[in-house]
Amino acid sequence: MVSIQGLSKAFGGLQAVNQCSFDIPAGGITGLIGPNGAGKTTLFSMVAGAVRPDSGKILLDGEDVTGLPTHKLFRKGLVRTFQIPHEFSRMTVRENLMVVPPGQSGENLISALLAPGRVRAQEQAVRQKVDDVLDFLQITHVANELAGNLSGGQKKLLELGRTMMTEARMVLLDEPGAGVNRTLLGKLADAILRLNHERGYTFCIIEHDMDLIARLCQPVVVMAHGRVIAEGSMDDIRRNEEVREAYLGGHAARKLDEDAKP
Repeated sequence: MVSIQGLSKAFGGLQAVNQCSFDIPAGGITGLIGPNGAGKTTLFSMVAGAVRPDSGKILLDGEDVTGLPTHKLFRKGLVRTFQIPHEFSRMTVRENLMVVPPGQSGENLISALLAPGRVRAQEQAVRQKVDDVLDFLQITHVANELAGNLSGGQKKLLELGRTMMTEARMVLLDEPGAGVNRTLLGKLADAILRLNHERGYTFCIIEHDMDLIARLCQPVVVMAHGRVIAEGSMDDIRRNEEVREAYLGGHAARKLDEDAKP
């Protein structure tokens, strides 16, 4: 669905992403891992339209979308979440979900005055979709709670719910497991798998929790120093010497092997 071809980006002479290329297959869950500073978030920002690449291409279903702004990519079904959730803290969970769908008639003063029936019908449809999302994510019990009062894990579920309120086809998840307790992390992982299996969502996930990556992702792409250094299954990645070197350094990786010997 998304083809990343030779993307590069430098900031102040520092090459954050360097000729990065890989594909995100439609209907799958692709993992994107690598040590801090590898360029993962910069790459996400370019794919999501927040940062313009210096060179390279981004194709969405074969269409060149390189450099398109975020709001235009949103309309094409490509959305992104963030490591730190961006909820409207003084609005309820339900209200956070209801404001997501674009082009609602009630947002237009003329429509609100001249076509109140259409506004009510559309609002009812949005409410029904919100109820579906709340039920799917098992957060109906906090529907009327202020979003700012939620736990870290609940905020991540709300962030996922907001993607469900769009016509998303491709979802970029930036560290969904960060700051989430193990119980809610399992619930979040289940929701991602169900969205993929039951509703056909395509995901690409940046994550440092390797157990979560192993559970969710196939294939896994590894970045280091702004470039892709490995792709494959999680088992292949764990055995890859270049990956071990990037994460630990050669001496540390060898010491782990020695310590593991009986």
